Amino acid sequence: MVTRTDRLAQPKPNLLRFPDRRSVYWLDELPTRTKNTSTTAFELTPRLEQLTQSKQSSRFYEESRRSPEWVVSAAALKACPSQRVCSLALPRVPVDGWEPDRPLLAPLSTAVKTAKPSPRIRHLAQPKRAKMVSTHFSVNSSTHAFGIPTTPSSRILQLASPKQVHAQHALARPVSWPVPDRVLKAVASERVQTLARPKSRQALFEGYDPYRVSPAARAATASPRLLELSLPLPRKCKSQ
Repeated sequence: MVTRTDRLAQPKPNLLRFPDRRSVYWLDELPTRTKNTSTTAFELTPRLEQLTQSKQSSRFYEESRRSPEWVVSAAALKACPSQRVCSLALPRVPVDGWEPDRPLLAPLSTAVKTAKPSPRIRHLAQPKRAKMVSTHFSVNSSTHAFGIPTTPSSRILQLASPKQVHAQHALARPVSWPVPDRVLKAVASERVQTLARPKSRQALFEGYDPYRVSPAARAATASPRLLELSLPLPRKCKSQ
């Protein structure tokens, strides 16, 4: 049996045994493609192989019955129920004093149908008349005299008069303005004609050459830092 010390003394597995595929090849020709595009061979650990196995059913698992109709055994068909089973099979008896619900419309007796109400009952059966409550919005015609002529004060007459228009107020100009004759016979100058012409605009990529190199870029000299950054990475270069 392998002890704990022997297990810890074993070296760790080399997970970088398969190098990464190079994405850049500094060759004149690209390498040939094989049928199997992947060059990495995968190996599963015992733990991963154990996890890939399907879960086994428990030994206590019982399948559901295949049909909703149960097969009744011969002993159950010939069995005789006991007194306890017969008492439990009886319906529940209502409690003592229980009364069924009254119907929605109770039947009226003949005495009620032929009875004559008294004057007091007739008085109580009349609808109640609501009293009109006087508020500051309502006007009582008995206390207010509509026919008495009244004369408003000078302040009320001043407030009732419409607002006067300001002396310097100018009305809105009409939609169609009359054009004078001197404007119709005017001749535009060269400057006005130049400003009246629409500005010529080119399209977004009209006359654009993406492969054109400017003269400044041709005469430029790269700095040592740019030369250093332009070199490929050593790990991407294939050893000769």
